[in-house]
Amino acid sequence: MTILIGVLCQDGVVVGTDSSATFTTCRTPTIEQKCRKIEIIDDHVIIAGTGAAGLCQRFTAVVEDHWRNKGFKDKTPIQVGKELSAIGIKDFQSTTSPKGFGALVAFSANGKFNLCEFAVEEFQPELKTENIWYVAMGSGQNIADPFLGFMRRVFWKDVPPKINGAIFSVAWALNHTIELNPGGINGPSQIAILKHTKDGFRARMLDDAEISEHEDNIHGAEEHLEKYKEILEGKSNNKIPEPPDSIYKN
Repeated sequence: MTILIGVLCQDGVVVGTDSSATFTTCRTPTIEQKCRKIEIIDDHVIIAGTGAAGLCQRFTAVVEDHWRNKGFKDKTPIQVGKELSAIGIKDFQSTTSPKGFGALVAFSANGKFNLCEFAVEEFQPELKTENIWYVAMGSGQNIADPFLGFMRRVFWKDVPPKINGAIFSVAWALNHTIELNPGGINGPSQIAILKHTKDGFRARMLDDAEISEHEDNIHGAEEHLEKYKEILEGKSNNKIPEPPDSIYKN
């Protein structure tokens, strides 16, 4: 059980997940436990997977080996995606099938930041672009997708967001999914970003304080929307107050 969300932004990439691992016996859930679901390789590559934890470990090792062997260097993004897919499938098929496992990988190649989805069904790579720039994966996808569609209609329109706006939207979508899912997806939210810095492209996890700031903005946005109820019920003719100054600030 999991929810992964990725957004290709104008100035980088945002990847978010929940923090719950579900233990099972003969496919029957037994317990849940907090765990880390995002891995970062050498401060350059972000990996998050959905499906069997063992396959996620194996694919992370595949990506790490490819990175250390300069497999990302002087390659187009789609070449990197194809190679990771092929190597990952070969590794999986040595003992099992890749079906049921999917992943998001954020990386830089040819001087650009990229977000690649490795689909759950066949593990084929799909690069996010300025036409389709966001994705949700995992058992929470049915909850997250409509919310992300709402984010696009209200906030993003037809242009990918900048990183700060994407963090706000991903955090809100994660909260929404965590609150409404029937079980197996729980907080706290984990969010990583890949962006260009003075030292080149760098990936890192957001700390608790950074996520908390966006959580405050989410509460502010929800309170702002709640005020419309008074107008709809004819209880107030007052102007709707402005949301917090920091909300969706790029």
